[in-house]
Parts: sequence; structure tokens; C-alpha cells
Amino acid sequence: MAAGAMLVAMAACGSDDTAPPVATVSMTMSKTAAALGSPIDMRYRFEVAPGAAFDGNYRVFVHLLDSDGINRWSDDHDLPSLTSTWQAGQVIEYTRTSFIPVVPYLGEATVRVGLYRMDAPDTRAPLTGPEPEGRSYKVATLQLLPQAGNIHLIYRSGAHPAEFAPENPSREWWWTQKEAVYNFRNPKENATLYLESDGRPDLFDQPQVVSVYLGSQHVTTFTADNVNPILRRIPIRADQLGASDMAELRIAVDRTFVPSALGVGQDVRELGVRIYHLFVDPS
Repeated sequence: MAAGAMLVAMAACGSDDTAPPVATVSMTMSKTAAALGSPIDMRYRFEVAPGAAFDGNYRVFVHLLDSDGINRWSDDHDLPSLTSTWQAGQVIEYTRTSFIPVVPYLGEATVRVGLYRMDAPDTRAPLTGPEPEGRSYKVATLQLLPQAGNIHLIYRSGAHPAEFAPENPSREWWWTQKEAVYNFRNPKENATLYLESDGRPDLFDQPQVVSVYLGSQHVTTFTADNVNPILRRIPIRADQLGASDMAELRIAVDRTFVPSALGVGQDVRELGVRIYHLFVDPS
């Protein structure tokens, strides 16, 4: 075994953990309080310990715990680079935009983070971080606020009912048709439209083109060129929203497809693009 802080493959343990830490973990957030359903930026930082070496590749686990210690939300994800390639003294930093889930809890929540092995989920890495417990670390607190202050989008037409991932019911999406139309309360100020979506570029010679409109005004155009969800932040100017109390959002696709007609399943619906999140956030 190499000298220095060598990662020992072992299951999560308690406060008597004596294995040398392989990295220091910390996190900063774009806000300290957030309404249920709203977006938040989480910036993760891992500073690799001197002499550290990893015995495999690890993922990040993120748990949002309520005041009773109940896990209300998990946001496990891959790191931007494999831990097997990390070097002593290296700093790995990245920002991940997440949406606070709509859970039956309001008040202060604790964010705990750690690393677990991709091929052995019960194996966690020993890290240096605040309030260690079972090789998870309290990196932040977040005040969960009610949804009342959010701008709610009211569906009008052009989209199919919501669907859920069987292995993760909190992961929701819906497919548009040729054009999906929504109404929302006009904030009458500059705002950001968060639009997370993916497409099926593998089914077309050229990726679909998606256009976003506010009423009759064109806001932006992008291509649905990725089968994985892409989150876009689309600036909206107050003058684009107009003076009415309600605004209209339209998401139009230049081409649709029917999976069963292409031999890629039994789905007979006309599909445009798949949307995971649609959120209007005033400046």
C-alpha cells in the first residue's frame, strides 16, 4: 500500500473513524433560504489531501435532512473527473444547479455530503469536513420556504401528462407536442426562465430546433442536440413581458416524432421535446 493517506475500502462508520482523510469537502450555496420547487446553485469543493490515493472511483451523495434527521431529498451525482485520476493537493470545484423538491416540510434543513464507491455503494470515503457522521459531512444549512412566493406556470395546451422515473419518483418530466403554451403571473421586471430539457437527436438527421416565445415575441432558439437533460437559463426582459397582469410562454418545436412509427417502442403519441423543469425567477 502506498505511503500517505491511502483510501481503505470499508463501509460507512461512525465518529470513531480513524482512517486518514483523502480530501476536504465544503460547499457554498447561492442562497441561504429557498422556496420549495425553486432553483439553487450549489458549489462543491474537494481539496485532495497530501499523499492521498483512491482505491476506486466515487460518486457524490447529497442528503437534505429535516430537523428530525429524515432525508427529504437526495441529489447523488457524478464528479467532473474520476477520483482515480485525482492528485494530492488538487482542488476540484464545480457548480450544480438543483431544484428544491416539493416536500412536506418547511424550516431549517441540513445538507450533508460525502463520497461513495460507484461499484460498492456502501463504501464511503473518509473526508475532512464539518460534523462528520457515518462519513457524511454537514456542509450547509438551508431554510425551506413555502411555494407561495413562486411564479406558477399554468398549463394551457400542447403537452402530455407528467411522467415519473420508476426508480426515482421525484424525477418528473413531460413531453411537449408541436407547441406547448403556458400562462404565468407577470412579474413586470427582468427575470430568468429556467428550462431543463432533452431531445432525441438520434432519431433525426439534424437535431430539432426549439424556439421560445413570450406572446408573439421571439426570446431565444436552441437545438435539442443532447439525449441528456440540459438546463438553460434564458434571460427575460421586463419589456418582453408586456404590461398585462398575465404573460404567455410558448415553446415550439420545428419537428415532432411518433416513437412507434420509427420502431423505437409502442408509444403512439406525437412528441416534441422532453421538459424536466420550467421555472420563472424574477431578478
